Amino acid sequence: MTTDVSRFIDVDRGEIQGEIFHSAEIYEQELERVWARSWVFLAHDSMIPKRGDFIQTYIGEDPVVVVRQRDGGVKAFLNQCRHRGMRICRADRGNAKAFMCSFHGWVYDTAGNLIEVPHEETAYRPEVFDKSDWGPRPVARLESYRGFWFGTWDAEAPSLTDYLGDMAWYFDAHFDRYASGFEAIAVHKWVIGANWKLNAEQPSSDMYHGDVTHVSAKQVMGIGPTPDREGHQFSGTFGHGTGWWDVGGNTRRASVGDAWLADHREEVVERVGERRADGVRGHANIFPNFMFLHNGTIRVTHPRGPDEFEVWAWTMVPADAPAELKEEIRVKVLRTFSPGGLFEQDDAENWVEEQRIMRGYMARRSPLVYTMRMGEARRDQHGLPGLTVDHPYADEGSRGMYRHYLDLMMSPTWADVIERKRERDEPVTARPLDKNGVSR
Repeated sequence: MTTDVSRFIDVDRGEIQGEIFHSAEIYEQELERVWARSWVFLAHDSMIPKRGDFIQTYIGEDPVVVVRQRDGGVKAFLNQCRHRGMRICRADRGNAKAFMCSFHGWVYDTAGNLIEVPHEETAYRPEVFDKSDWGPRPVARLESYRGFWFGTWDAEAPSLTDYLGDMAWYFDAHFDRYASGFEAIAVHKWVIGANWKLNAEQPSSDMYHGDVTHVSAKQVMGIGPTPDREGHQFSGTFGHGTGWWDVGGNTRRASVGDAWLADHREEVVERVGERRADGVRGHANIFPNFMFLHNGTIRVTHPRGPDEFEVWAWTMVPADAPAELKEEIRVKVLRTFSPGGLFEQDDAENWVEEQRIMRGYMARRSPLVYTMRMGEARRDQHGLPGLTVDHPYADEGSRGMYRHYLDLMMSPTWADVIERKRERDEPVTARPLDKNGVSR
């Protein structure tokens, strides 16, 4: 039975009820209509550089193996043996020529084909059993953008390029800065006792919490209160969001990599333009669960029921940077946005306490307010592609996220999702943009 989630979400009024963070029935519907249909980040090229390299990850609660193929391509498939449903790969990452289920010994190659069944000749009749029919379920679509691999279970989903839409321009401000690209290092994994959406909405739009939530961390790091300076917030058609302070707003101590960064500034400007070289880089989320910050943090959140999620986070560093700069970036992320990071612990405490409160009957039925800067968003203003508002203190990213979330939850197919957006006159096909955000 489908839950009418529109009873709890009124984007036009900017009101959301806490039932969507608590209900087990809504969570089960999310697994079907959000996680099984969205494009989800699976791996970066640097995580699987050589043929046979693999990484185990998730789409929602479904475990997935991502493997570099002999021809240099990438394949991804459900990490589930077709015999009794056991995992076929139990390592987080590594290099393999094949995967063997540890229950009954069925063996699969790195392309996801069943290649060996113990005692096949005596246990199975050939007229009723053909190994070629019993490979693990492949991820329906697998596409790469800037070396970041995304997958979806839904063959009818829009292309990854269309799904990213204008968000790609903002993503490039972070990860298209150098011809040599980036590499992922220093993975951390931890569990937070809260609903995945509480985490996702924060990098989409919430730059408002910093002076209160992170006041002690800022004091320790010698960072003063945030002045009311210029900035923006972006909201994407498919639930993505980002916010940032404009150029000159960030407080930053001297870096051992300052000389290297200065030497490469001309390259960065050539690739992404003057504006994005220093600005348009705050925090962001590609819906549903791929988050990145200007300091080099990238992460995914894997849902584990309505009241828990896992965080998997990496530090992204310029691939050609000197070792000392990579180490400096790693340590800065460790001190701020890792399980023991000052900022990370602040955020997690908020989410966990919010989740506890949502257990209450009245708490789940008291609307929460998402009206900051409502009515101020405009498309393609000030040379910024897509829907933006003129200050990072806004709820536009969150409203956009929940509008798309509602589209998914209330639509049985992607065609219905797209129709809902077209009725609102929202762009559903990506526009080619130059480095300054102007349509080509």
